[in-house]
Amino acid sequence: MAGPDLFFVKLLGKGSFGSVSLYQGVRYDGAMVSVAVKTSDSQHAESLFREVQILSEFKGCPRIVQCYETRVEASLNRFNGSVEYKIPLEYAPGGSLMSFIKTFKDNKLPDPMIRDFTRMLLQGLATIHAHGYVHCDLKPENILVFPSYINNNGAWSSSFELKISDFGLSRREGDSSWWEPNHPFAGTSIYMSPDSVSYGETGKDLDLWSLGCCVLEMYTGEGPWCHKNYEVDDLMNGQEPLIPSYLPFEAKLFIMTCFAPRTKDATRLLKHIFVRGDEGKMITQPSPVSDNIKAESALHLANFVRRNVSTTKTIRVLAAAQVMPNKTIMA
Repeated sequence: MAGPDLFFVKLLGKGSFGSVSLYQGVRYDGAMVSVAVKTSDSQHAESLFREVQILSEFKGCPRIVQCYETRVEASLNRFNGSVEYKIPLEYAPGGSLMSFIKTFKDNKLPDPMIRDFTRMLLQGLATIHAHGYVHCDLKPENILVFPSYINNNGAWSSSFELKISDFGLSRREGDSSWWEPNHPFAGTSIYMSPDSVSYGETGKDLDLWSLGCCVLEMYTGEGPWCHKNYEVDDLMNGQEPLIPSYLPFEAKLFIMTCFAPRTKDATRLLKHIFVRGDEGKMITQPSPVSDNIKAESALHLANFVRRNVSTTKTIRVLAAAQVMPNKTIMA
């Protein structure tokens, strides 16, 4: 059975490789379907083809954004006649982790939330690395937030799940074909590791260094090199982002481990004390948080719903298997 026709709702964001827009439609059973459509021009289409191929290997992975097609769709732009390339992706009502961070006071997330988010990102990286890939561009802008609001016996509770997105720069582990002396980084320079910049190494260490930068940013509300004017030479000279003394000891230890060379992988880091619960048990549920933090999370979730969901319709974000794969995307 064919899926619903999807119609443009709004532009979600633009980047160097193209744009992402929200499309919606109504399924045959009356449910609203929301899809994030990534669009690139001919010049940047290669990254879309790479992304759709990689995401096809991660169907059903809970920490990786889902793609609803196994191929890239080409169509003519009706305004300028150019060829556009599109892929339909899972829509995140909470936006990116970067935009989520900015909704908190001083752009700093609470400690229990950071620990949970870090665990989720490690789970995603463990899956990516187990398939032989390196993401190469892990940063808050490429991490998506999925809020949920649950009524449990009359008591409302909120939680947030993270998923890793944007695989356009991803490479097979060990692939250094991208490296050039005048462009010595695969992704975003301030999140790159020393070995990737100096030698073009594409390994697990690159993603875990980037994860350390993300954890630092969730605590400080600032970029990983905010203490100085960053230059790529800083990495080549053995420097690393400053870890503030006020961070919890376990957080500092975890970030230092992420920055240490050739000593870790995501699966091992899932056993780190920073992301573990009491008595050495792995955290499987969101960490207990204070009433103030719960109230703050609920308020943020309510704001997300207000900004992203129509007051006259109920929009459900569906799992990949629930969205019919054959659909027409209307400009």
